[in-house]
Amino acid sequence: MKKLMLSTLLAASLAGPAMAETLTVGVAISQTGALAPFDAPVLEGVHIAVDEINAAGGIGGNTKIELIEKDVRSDAAQTSIAVQELADQNVSVMILPCDADPALAAMGVVSSAQIPAISTCASSPTLPVLGGDYMFANFPGDNVQAAVSAKWAFDQGYRNGYIIYSPDTQYTTMPVYFIEVLTKLGGTMLGQATYTIGQQDFSAIATRIAALDPQPDVIMTSAYEPDFPSLLKALRAAGVESQVIGSDGIDSPTTFSLGAVAEGLVFSTAGHATEGSPLEAFNKKYEARYGKAPETVFNAVGYDLVKVLEAAVLESGSTQPQDLRDAIANLENVQGATSTITYKGTTGMPVRQVSLVRVTEGARELVAQPTPDPSLIPEPRMR
Repeated sequence: MKKLMLSTLLAASLAGPAMAETLTVGVAISQTGALAPFDAPVLEGVHIAVDEINAAGGIGGNTKIELIEKDVRSDAAQTSIAVQELADQNVSVMILPCDADPALAAMGVVSSAQIPAISTCASSPTLPVLGGDYMFANFPGDNVQAAVSAKWAFDQGYRNGYIIYSPDTQYTTMPVYFIEVLTKLGGTMLGQATYTIGQQDFSAIATRIAALDPQPDVIMTSAYEPDFPSLLKALRAAGVESQVIGSDGIDSPTTFSLGAVAEGLVFSTAGHATEGSPLEAFNKKYEARYGKAPETVFNAVGYDLVKVLEAAVLESGSTQPQDLRDAIANLENVQGATSTITYKGTTGMPVRQVSLVRVTEGARELVAQPTPDPSLIPEPRMR
């Protein structure tokens, strides 16, 4: 009897595991609070990708994905607590909030537990630098987006620039990169203004800009909801007609519902659906799942993140945290919904396409999808 049991176990081991291994993903993101307009859509895309992969038998046909979700409520302290709880549950990889500041609040836990972590859509290039070897981003860097938008502005003949930023978060300092590139190309900075996150009245800033002579050709800001709509309305009410360039934080339904004040606004983002593109295919999946067309690219960004995790498991043949960390760091040309994604040769900030989109009659109009000029990309700025 013992010999029979031994031979049966040996045969089973040679044939592979009787039960599929599971990739356990800890999801500590902002389902409520100020970052929810970004993280909530990302989570929808994550669910689409996970369900799609699991329905096919799992990664490689045998490794199912299990999500353990925690709402960190857009709070840095709560993010740290949630990440520690997930580490205690022995997850293989973690997904962190869509902003460098709360994501960095988890870096101590991530480094100590040696579990790779990817922010949903934080774009500060300082995130993986400060966060250490186990911290990754999943979005075009602020410095890359700024290089693309500044080059486009210069090519349009915009020479005099004005920047509006907040020192309160890493993300809202993107305009500093923008003006660095514009001046490197030969442009001039006419001035700058700072604001506080959550500021409701931008009339003083708008009045100051309206009094400038000459007027700025272009104004760049990375303000996002609820600040950006108030800022844009104040500028137009003061008679400022300059080209306004924003960033991915305003890729939301709110921007496209602002009417005339948003007309002609240009912003950088992670992707734009063109005919026959992977993003167009994803948008159809989203509509079939949720019964409506996606209103932001952040849905697709969530799908991209899971495709990165899938590629890391396939590359490493493992769901162990250290193996996944090493695999992610060496991934090349992973096909996502928005673009291909490469980590090899980077510090953890992915190389991926940037799209410039214009608001035209309340809809998206693709301006360009350029390849960033490496010589123009500024070095990450540490606060």
